[in-house]
Amino acid sequence: MSEQHDPGPPAPPYVDRVLDVAARIPAGRIMTYGDIAAWLEEERREHEDLGLPGEPPRRVGPRQVGRVMALHGDEAPWWRVVRADGTLLPGHELRALAHYHEEGTPLRPTASEDHVPRIDVRQARWHGVED
Repeated sequence: MSEQHDPGPPAPPYVDRVLDVAARIPAGRIMTYGDIAAWLEEERREHEDLGLPGEPPRRVGPRQVGRVMALHGDEAPWWRVVRADGTLLPGHELRALAHYHEEGTPLRPTASEDHVPRIDVRQARWHGVED
């Protein structure tokens, strides 16, 4: 008798929206969890303001963005979605650093060689428009 894998509950509808924004971030640039939440809130407001048909998209906060990236981030460039203070994702620092070096993402200098650098959020932040 073969066992069937229970895929669990369906993913919330905002998962695809979060991953779409993450996929748009250019190489060498980043957005914070809050940046993506703000982007999605702007889309939600536009939907309401324009009176588009259908239910407006659900509100999504930074924590929901983080959860999406934790569960589904392998479907997008996860290393480009970061914490607001620029610290690297615990447990994934070396993988992320390899991507940052390859893409030329601005990093802040560290106090010593054995410290993991942070992203220079001011320089690396992408605001959703081409430079």
